[in-house]
Amino acid sequence: MAGNAPASVVRRWHDVLAIRPRGGGVVAGHVLVIPHEHVRDFGADPAVTAVTAAAAAELAAELPNCNVIANQGPEATQTVPHLHLHVVPRAAGDGLRLPWTEAR
Repeated sequence: MAGNAPASVVRRWHDVLAIRPRGGGVVAGHVLVIPHEHVRDFGADPAVTAVTAAAAAELAAELPNCNVIANQGPEATQTVPHLHLHVVPRAAGDGLRLPWTEAR
């Protein structure tokens, strides 16, 4: 990770960084958890994924309700070729629908 892109840092760990997504995210409090080491996606390096997931779990533990989401591959809506986990706080009536929960 070059460390020169502008970001609103939420928390830092030795190997991982949590930032706010550009534009604020899908709901207030949405955070991206990103390893410093370049890893293409969730399955590319299980050790790096585990460290990143542990950091995401630490953030999730502070929330009463949330989704923790990782996308792997373009057909699974991965648009950035670098491992990142979304921690998305949830509340009743927040109106956020995940791709597989769209009204039919």
